Amino acid sequence: MADDDVWESIDRLCTWLDAHRAHGGQEGLLLRILKLSEEVGEVAEAVIGATGQNPRKGASHTWDDVRSELCDVVITALVALRTLTPDAREVFMDRLAGVTERSLGADPTP
Repeated sequence: MADDDVWESIDRLCTWLDAHRAHGGQEGLLLRILKLSEEVGEVAEAVIGATGQNPRKGASHTWDDVRSELCDVVITALVALRTLTPDAREVFMDRLAGVTERSLGADPTP
């Protein structure tokens, strides 16, 4: 999937969620952002399950489950960002460039 397709999908998901949300306005916005916490919790649950850390459940998840849940976090974050601004792509790319510059310096090659 090309970069443009990713952002088109995010736009489509936002439109669909907006059409089916139970709460609008500020409350709907806050709930959409809080959805991130739920998704991060699902990553934690999958890691615990993949490592068998819960003796009652044993190995209840796989590392594929962890990868899928991490993708859900990314998608949910992009949807939340898109909900906050129609310029989500530019905001994200600017932030990514800033973090990359701050972390790797002017030369991002290892």
